[in-house]
Amino acid sequence: MGYLFTSESVSEGHPDKVSDQISDAILDNFLAYDANSKVAVETLVTTGQVVLAGEVHSNTYVDVQHVAREVINKIGYTKSEYMFDGNSCGVLSAIHEQSGDIRQGVEREDKYEQGAGDQGMMFGYASTETDNYMPLSLEVSHLLVYEMAEVRREGKEMTYLRPDSKSQVTIEYGDDNKPKLINTIVVSTQHDDFDDDEPMLAKIKEDVINILVPRVKALLPANVQEMFTDDIIYHVNPTGKFVIGGPHGDT
Repeated sequence: MGYLFTSESVSEGHPDKVSDQISDAILDNFLAYDANSKVAVETLVTTGQVVLAGEVHSNTYVDVQHVAREVINKIGYTKSEYMFDGNSCGVLSAIHEQSGDIRQGVEREDKYEQGAGDQGMMFGYASTETDNYMPLSLEVSHLLVYEMAEVRREGKEMTYLRPDSKSQVTIEYGDDNKPKLINTIVVSTQHDDFDDDEPMLAKIKEDVINILVPRVKALLPANVQEMFTDDIIYHVNPTGKFVIGGPHGDT
């Protein structure tokens, strides 16, 4: 019996991903100058504001405010009209020294007898559907937001694009549990307010189908390209215009 399988992906400009990238960049900077740094940092982003909090034990200093602004600007939040931009947003740091109680479980005299400051459980599996062992629906979802960011940076087509976006892809599987075709593609992207709602949304949908999807298709192997048929169901900005986005629209 056949079935449908769906995966989603968010762009670099999605608020959750913005926070992740700032936290990752702070960690990378500490490790670059002190490989033994212990870093546990969380980031919150909202309208015009970034809050950094957590614990660090390190022999180096990192200008976390500068790092956060660099990440935000690199993503593309560089205009005040977004109500969140790297040059003018506030950056509050509440990062402090790591607890000695936690550190005693992490740092040991014998480096091969290291402990952990926390624990967690997770599970997953590898898939043979793609070269990177990810499910095909997730691979296509990722490529949609990656390519949309590339189109935005190139600045030649779809010049109305803003950084925040999300994609969702549904794959139809056959009785043999192998992907047969792409059933549905959903793309929600932040954009400039460049026209009345109806023609504006029609233009965005047309560009997603005729510009973005062919670029994504070209990046995939031939057997997957064959799954892009004329019967794909497209939902592009299905809730309407998406001008207010990023950390201003979703903390």
